[in-house]
Amino acid sequence: MPLLLAVEQVYAKIRNLKYRYIRDDTLFPDEVDQYDPYIIREALHNCIAHQDYTLGGGIIVVETEDATLAFLNSGEFIPKSVQHVIDSDTPEQRYRNRFLVDAMVNLKMIDTIGSGIKRIFRIQRERFFPLPDYDLSNNKVKVKITGKVLDQRYARKLAQMPNLSLHEIILLDKIQKAQPLEKPDLALLRKNGLIEGRKPNLHISSSVAKQANLQKDYIEMRGLDDKYYQSLVVEYLKRFKQAKRSDIEELLLDKLPKILDEEQKQHKIKNLLQKLRKQGVIQVDGKNWSIPK
Repeated sequence: MPLLLAVEQVYAKIRNLKYRYIRDDTLFPDEVDQYDPYIIREALHNCIAHQDYTLGGGIIVVETEDATLAFLNSGEFIPKSVQHVIDSDTPEQRYRNRFLVDAMVNLKMIDTIGSGIKRIFRIQRERFFPLPDYDLSNNKVKVKITGKVLDQRYARKLAQMPNLSLHEIILLDKIQKAQPLEKPDLALLRKNGLIEGRKPNLHISSSVAKQANLQKDYIEMRGLDDKYYQSLVVEYLKRFKQAKRSDIEELLLDKLPKILDEEQKQHKIKNLLQKLRKQGVIQVDGKNWSIPK
């Protein structure tokens, strides 16, 4: 069949290099394909099976240098959300190309209808790789697969926490990638004590950090109490008598929470200085900060 030949030709063009990483329980590295063959097959075949051929678009496969593989097809994602597919134990009742889907299932090209996407997530989780990213905008379906470990220690610990559901791990994966979450998802993570902070600066909670042995990461993301940063400023001024704003920035910038961007860090330093000034602890004369005599 031309369809089968085309699939094999696309698969042959994907480099799919070997990726090495060391697990906790061994001194020898594991060597795996960057992209699990099942994932490539399932993602590509899903594009073929669910493409809206009336739109006249093609199926696009892009492999990038930063170890990502993207698949894109035209047409609305009929189940409406990937999370619905993950949570549901029953196959979708409506299909755009029913005859084609049934034929591909009978040819063993795609898994039992409805189970393939969930298996892709499980494979990535077991490999400690980032979970798939789906973009369902503009009447298209795009899935991006990452073929490397972004944060091996975090991914490994998170995957080994038995009390977390696949749904919760998917949401925490989005938190680590700084991706937006819907209000019900945020409410679920807060209710279960899995995240802290305010939008858009969300991070894993202290309970998750403790279970995953990520206390250092938690402190780096959350930051320390404002009194700590203020004490650094006061101690600096006691020792060196005065400081410009640039000196204080150099003192504090690398100590502020990593979850903040540069503009937010600048704003936080401004608030810290103004609070100390209003309390009469420090003063400013022109561009120089000092402690009042």
